[in-house]
Amino acid sequence: MIAISLARSAFSGPNSSQPFFRLSRHSRSWSSYGLNSALAGKGILVQDQAFLNLKSTELFQKGATLAEPLSGLPIHVRGHALRGSSEISKPQFTKLLKQVTSHISSISNIYVHDGAIGSRSKCNVKIRMISDGPSSILAFSNIVWETTTRAISHDSCPLTVYAAESISPGVGNTIGLGAGGDNGFIAADIERSMLILCGKAFSDTNGTKETLVALSEPVIFARGGLPLPARLLVSGDSVVLLFAPEDVIQNCAAFLVSKDAGVVLSSEGVMPFFRIGNTNTNGPHIFKSPSAIVLVTSDDSRTIPSASKLSPGQAAYHFLAGHQNGKFVAAFHKGPSSIDPLELGKALLCMLKEQQIPSFLVNAKGIESAGKDIVTLVESALSMNIPPFQTEGGELKRRYKSFVSEKYQQLPEDFSF
Repeated sequence: MIAISLARSAFSGPNSSQPFFRLSRHSRSWSSYGLNSALAGKGILVQDQAFLNLKSTELFQKGATLAEPLSGLPIHVRGHALRGSSEISKPQFTKLLKQVTSHISSISNIYVHDGAIGSRSKCNVKIRMISDGPSSILAFSNIVWETTTRAISHDSCPLTVYAAESISPGVGNTIGLGAGGDNGFIAADIERSMLILCGKAFSDTNGTKETLVALSEPVIFARGGLPLPARLLVSGDSVVLLFAPEDVIQNCAAFLVSKDAGVVLSSEGVMPFFRIGNTNTNGPHIFKSPSAIVLVTSDDSRTIPSASKLSPGQAAYHFLAGHQNGKFVAAFHKGPSSIDPLELGKALLCMLKEQQIPSFLVNAKGIESAGKDIVTLVESALSMNIPPFQTEGGELKRRYKSFVSEKYQQLPEDFSF
């Protein structure tokens, strides 16, 4: 923990009318001007103290509380996030940012926490949260991986999160976003790598995670990682990337490493976006390269076998379509995203070929609510000699083609049903 306290001295410089400041010692460590300077660069002026990376016990001592979980708060995103959010204009975000930084700067004690999306890796993304209260810091520290302050300062594309717990509930209305209720809202600017949590928005864990992922995707992708909306299933020595409908995932949650959507696939292996439960290991939490990827569909037309093997091109095609019993979900992802699914599909195809990762399609129709049965079906697909994917009749294939051709332009020849 680092606490910075600027105490106004009774002395001034001999040739200056400005007050002279000194650093005081506080809670086991000497402070420095470095953090204050870094915060000033983010529009935050420290009035009294800035507490850095407090432990949970220390946050509780400062008055942090475990807020009641919220969900479904308004999400406003500026950039190329196409799903799951409404837009916020550049002038609106700029005005909101100014009001939030001014508000936080008016608070005596400021709280700062450094973390990362993805465990230690060249493909992870560093994040710094700046808040006017300890409760949002507590919530944030429980979902992000640990990192060092030095890593934040040396990262070329760190994200900045502002949490204004005590800002006026009407701030959204004053900048033209409309009344969002008393609980607050989430706003993000992908181009500026900034996220703003107003009011109790920090309690909307799912909304916060989804928006952090949307902000992180371009950075992860540029660093050679694939931000995928998959879950990790570890069975013995096998590490499986599982793509499935959300209801299927929730029923399988007890068998998964984490029910949170999102992993980073890279040449180093696979790592979850966010912390696993309440653990935070000292070393890298990176799983080995996947033994397989499994795409789960739910189709009652009897044209898709219970389990079949896919070629890399077929896996990429079915990844783009995300078929769920007559409906299609692009790239198995309904939340906000800043990555073109087609570009992600192309990169996935290359990764499957380069790392020679086998792929399977599993039809969970009839057992969607039986998580154990789905896991058993997935495990059997890995251990048995599963035949290549084939369907009976052409109606389903035509529906796939209609969705894919309308959604994506100039599909590569390697992509096939």
